[in-house]
This record gives sequence, structure tokens and C-alpha cells, in this order.
Amino acid sequence: MGPRDQRVKGWLLLDNYPPTFALTVMYLLIVWMGPKYMKHRQPYSCRGPMVLYNLGLTLLSFYMFYELITVAWYGGYNLYCQNTHSAPETDNKIMNVLWWYYFSKLIEFMDTLFFILRKNNHQITFLHVYHHASMLNIWWFVMNWIACGHSYFGAAVNSFVHVVMYSYYGLSAIPAIRPYLWWKKYITQFQLIQFFLTMFHTSWAVIWPCGFPSGWLYFQFTYMVSLIILFSNFYIQTYKRQSILKKEQQNGSALSRNGHANGTPSTESTAHEKLRVD
Repeated sequence: MGPRDQRVKGWLLLDNYPPTFALTVMYLLIVWMGPKYMKHRQPYSCRGPMVLYNLGLTLLSFYMFYELITVAWYGGYNLYCQNTHSAPETDNKIMNVLWWYYFSKLIEFMDTLFFILRKNNHQITFLHVYHHASMLNIWWFVMNWIACGHSYFGAAVNSFVHVVMYSYYGLSAIPAIRPYLWWKKYITQFQLIQFFLTMFHTSWAVIWPCGFPSGWLYFQFTYMVSLIILFSNFYIQTYKRQSILKKEQQNGSALSRNGHANGTPSTESTAHEKLRVD
């Protein structure tokens, strides 16, 4: 793995791994115990806090996306491959933004807490928990060994996707605005596109090496493959079910218009609510 990057020494949460691991264990305990605690309690609305939380993360995500792209562009970063010790001033700026990216993965644990408090337990899927728990830990290691250079790209693309995602969920918590939100169906598509883009970007550094640690590149490629598989399965299952429900609704309305359905009134299926993943 090589020596740790001393440039991030003393930064909040980065000197030792146990705090990050402990926070992840606490998160998993909440995932396990939270639904049990809420089982016989009324769900909380959380509308006000959710609006502030989601719009706050939208602004943070936009800041990270804008800073990473502009700093890398004007700092002379090579798109195909960029080592971690070749552009000191640019590297330092990138590292500062990526620390916020790492820290945002801790903030995003609140996604799951809101699901628990609102009793939306069906949204706490394996994909949701795997993605949230793994990202915080992965980025602790990234910040200690490869906190700049080629690492910036995946974080930049993910931050853009989170602008789209968190703006939707923040605004959708306001009932009057909800009917005007049109980009929900594109969120999972954007997520899949980001994984493929990051995978291609990772591959370029393998094909045209510049000294960026190859072990990290292979790990990132493998992690992207795991996310593509999980998100693709989620996407197929969600829209396959929606398609079936839509056909059932159409058949039901057709039977209603014909005035018979084996002597019984047709029943309308409830539209499947798209799960939230990030």
C-alpha cells in the first residue's frame, strides 16, 4: 500500500482509522435496531429537517463538483492519468475538497435515519446500506494514501449526481412543489452513467500509467463493477415492477369500461414507489 500521505496529517478524523470504523459500526447498529425501536411507534414527518438536510447537501455537492472540476482544469491535471505528487498547489486544493467529500459520506448516514424515523423500512435495502457504509471507509483510506491526483474524477462526477438527487429529494418534501419535479426517473440512470464514466477513467490510468498506484486503480474498478451490478438490478426490478403495475392498471380500466370483470369490479393497483439509493 505504501507510506501514508503526510500532507493530511492532523486533519479531522484522518489520523487514525478506529473513529471511522466506530462510526460505521454505530450506523449499522442504528440500521439494525432503529426499525425495531420504531415498530410500535408512529412515524415522524421530518419534513422541515429533510428540506434543510437535502438542500444543504445539494449546495455542498455543487461546491465540491465545481471546485474539483475547475481546480483540476485550471491546475493542469491530465485527464488520462494524474499522479498524487506532481502539481503541489493543485494537489493541496484538491485534497481540501476531497476531505469535504469524505466527511459528506458521514453526513449522508442521515439518509437512513430519516427512512427509519419515517418508517420507510422498505427503502433500507442491501444496496443502500452497502453503499453508505462502504463509501465512508473507502474514502478514509483514499484520503490517507491517494488524496489527490486521479482520485478527483469519481468524486466530482458523484458530486454532480448528488446535486441532481438531493435537490429532488429536498424539493419533493414540499407537497406544493412535488408535481413540478420532472427528473426523478433520471436519477438512477445518472448513477449508472457515473459508475461507467469512473470505470473508464480508472482504466485510462492503467493503459497510460503515470505513477498513480495501480493497486488502487484495480480496487476502484472492482468496486465500480459491484455498484453497476447492484444498481442495474435495482433499476431493472423497479421499472419491471412499474411496467407490470401499469399493464394491470390499463387492463383494469379497460375491464371497467367494458362493464364487467367476471362479475366483479376491477381493482386498481398502487403504483410502486421508487426506492431511494445513492
